[in-house]
Amino acid sequence: MEKSTSTRNIIRAAAIGLLALTLPLACKQANSEDKPAAAASSLQLAQDMIGTWVHVGRPGQVREAPATGQRLKFRTGRHWNLTRSDPDTGMVTEHFGGTYTLNGDVYVETQDYGDSTWMKDNGQSFKFTVKVEGDTMTQIGIGNPYTEVWKRVK
Repeated sequence: MEKSTSTRNIIRAAAIGLLALTLPLACKQANSEDKPAAAASSLQLAQDMIGTWVHVGRPGQVREAPATGQRLKFRTGRHWNLTRSDPDTGMVTEHFGGTYTLNGDVYVETQDYGDSTWMKDNGQSFKFTVKVEGDTMTQIGIGNPYTEVWKRVK
């Protein structure tokens, strides 16, 4: 368990370092005709989304985070990736990711790379509305089936 905690601390430190370098690029600034409050809200959401998240279900079907074999999503200020491991062996069974933009609460992921299962989606973009409430993030797919609930990894 100590190694897992150490690994998490390394991931957090790397994410914080990347945040400092990439946050200014992270979220599209609101158009000049948009209200300053909307821009501030979008910037806050962009900051809230950065970090490591564990998949816990769909709206209305949220479960406890698994102890092993977690499906984790990592976000910096511009990049994201998703990794899942087998709960028995620890072997990575899913890995894909890319870049994202955020405009208000509209979040768009573009997949740039993927394992053999997901590489078919390379170059595609997926649109969501997103909200973060405390340590819970909800992504609602727009034109895609990926409606998910995530909890922040502590």
